Amino acid sequence: MTIAEDREALLAEIGGQNKATIGAVLGSGSIEKATERPDGTMEATIRIGEDALAWEPAVLLMPHAGTIELTIINDDKNTHACLLPSNGDKKFIGLLNHSKGRATLELDGPGYYWYGSPAGNDEGRGLTAAIVVGGEVPPEAKLDRPAQPRP
Repeated sequence: MTIAEDREALLAEIGGQNKATIGAVLGSGSIEKATERPDGTMEATIRIGEDALAWEPAVLLMPHAGTIELTIINDDKNTHACLLPSNGDKKFIGLLNHSKGRATLELDGPGYYWYGSPAGNDEGRGLTAAIVVGGEVPPEAKLDRPAQPRP
């Protein structure tokens, strides 16, 4: 399969309107699923390619809320950083050229979690990406109202 076919297959799997897909916002990058371990913890690797100024994957899918361990690799000749979302506080990883870092995140609910490189003007030049967490919110977080029609 090509990257485009992989992307289309994953987008079809997670659904269209009102599902977990992120649409065209990050439409030019790759999309990958996190690997789930037997204990429910997830893991993934994200990287900045040489002279690419883009995260690979641009969209990382988590099948459900929980803990994810990320390996962050900077293959570029320039220094970057990674500011990641996590419950309680954000995680910051400084990435010298050709370096690697690790971060453990707690993402406790479904939704889109954005991250990027706040170094220099990296985000302004496109070095942003998303972690998309699937699943349902817990019953105690749901609104007490009748079901609403969906398009």
